[in-house]
Amino acid sequence: MIIGIIPARYGSTRFPGKPLADIGGKTMIQRVMEQAGQAQSLDKIIVATDDERIAEVVVRLGGEAVMTRTDHPSGTDRCWEAYSRFVTDGQKAASSTDYIINIQGDEPFIDPEQIDELAAILDGTVELATQMASVDSAEMLHDPKEAKIVVNTRNEVVYFSRSAIPYLWGLDPAVWHQHHAYRRHVGLYAYRADILEQITQLPPSPLEQAESLEQLRWLEAGYRIKLVETRHQTPSIDSPGDIEKALRAIQ
Repeated sequence: MIIGIIPARYGSTRFPGKPLADIGGKTMIQRVMEQAGQAQSLDKIIVATDDERIAEVVVRLGGEAVMTRTDHPSGTDRCWEAYSRFVTDGQKAASSTDYIINIQGDEPFIDPEQIDELAAILDGTVELATQMASVDSAEMLHDPKEAKIVVNTRNEVVYFSRSAIPYLWGLDPAVWHQHHAYRRHVGLYAYRADILEQITQLPPSPLEQAESLEQLRWLEAGYRIKLVETRHQTPSIDSPGDIEKALRAIQ
């Protein structure tokens, strides 16, 4: 079974109430649900929220909402609580045959094909998976908000960094992207259920704290993260000003 979970918390420092924001006549959470609902690979879709107002909108739209705690440090932790509540109430342990795909609640225009691309590799041996895309500009390569990925020959993550790695010795950093196939992280995650349970018990790691990238905690603990390349570039909404930009981007 592959379960799509959409974490949707109300409290956001930069954009409180973001899941309920109006985007072209629909709430953000409605748009995410509709896009996820078009994916062919998901057996079930759940919205994991900490706010009754969001849950009410989801249920009114015919969706399923699971109430979760307000103090989760990440969407990964919220996904685990939602999955735990779904499989139980204590009826079975986290299964190595179940996968959870964390569908970002602030990407109202996510392409359903993107979800199916990730789901296609979930064969039971994959512990964790995420997506990557090509870096096509120096601006993107050197933007610390974009996590870059070092990839091995098995399409697994070697390292994530906010810095441009590898360092190309003897070349102007402005042209590095023209001389090496750099990849950036696209934040759609898949977790095998038993692995999701394990990684949510890990303490913060030194590499994670240095780069402020949660996924480094998993690498540092020895977990393997499989990569799928995607061509889809879907805009996320981090602030109210991003809404108009996103609408223009998809027109």
